[in-house]
Amino acid sequence: MKRLIILLTLVVAALAGCATLDERQRVWIFQPSDRSWWRGEEAAAGMKDVWIDFQSSETGDAVRLHGLWAEHPDFSTKPEAPVLLYLHGARFNVVGSAFRARRMQDLGFSVLAVDYRGFGKSTATLPSETLAYEDARAAWEWLGREYPGRPRYIFGHSLGGAIAIDLAAGVTDESGTLVEGTFTSIPDVVSSYQWGWLPVGPLITQRFEAVDRVSRIGSPLLVVHGSEDRTIVPALGRRLYEAAAGPKRFELVEGGTHHNTNSVGQPQYRAALAELFGLVPQGAPDLASRF
Repeated sequence: MKRLIILLTLVVAALAGCATLDERQRVWIFQPSDRSWWRGEEAAAGMKDVWIDFQSSETGDAVRLHGLWAEHPDFSTKPEAPVLLYLHGARFNVVGSAFRARRMQDLGFSVLAVDYRGFGKSTATLPSETLAYEDARAAWEWLGREYPGRPRYIFGHSLGGAIAIDLAAGVTDESGTLVEGTFTSIPDVVSSYQWGWLPVGPLITQRFEAVDRVSRIGSPLLVVHGSEDRTIVPALGRRLYEAAAGPKRFELVEGGTHHNTNSVGQPQYRAALAELFGLVPQGAPDLASRF
């Protein structure tokens, strides 16, 4: 994400007034693809394919989203066992996030990880901020219909964190929200880079102003960031946390990068889940510890 946002910073001014400005930003920010990540297929083995169909109020088109479902061992015996919607970041499809989804399963959740439009096997169209918000809402509603009465949580990594915050700010039936390696807004991310002094902020159409929405979240919020994250600097995660109004917790994972904080920070996740959400992981699957 960092390299292409830098490219956005350098090029966007030259595209001002061009009809394709918005489309180019959507490509640069989302980097939609059907690519996976290292060991993603291995982590996804055994997960169940899920299909979510709905009519888009944004475009009027029929939409099909593809997701992966990882059920925790406690799910069938404990009606209070929580479920979690996993919202991934840019560039890689849902299979590429399977290793993080497995770690969230290890923490006690049954996990639905979903691809936005334009990623993986989901409807092939160029994603946008508003479409991603709509996709997340559709997945959230599907999870509620399929597993009514379960405590539902929202998790987002990187760009997915901004999508998670928008979702959490717009619903009232979430039990908690977790974001990792996320930011206050895309203009703030651009400003944090070497060429951030360039005056391109007003030209950014895909803004993801999470900082303006986070105070509307009515459930506890956990913000996790790696101290060595060079893609989204920790200061942006801290600012996002500070803007939240409800019960909240900030976890800085020492040595964590944009890609490995979820792994390095598992002990901090466990402590935060217990203290902020009252969740104590039990019966963790063996597979998760391998990723």
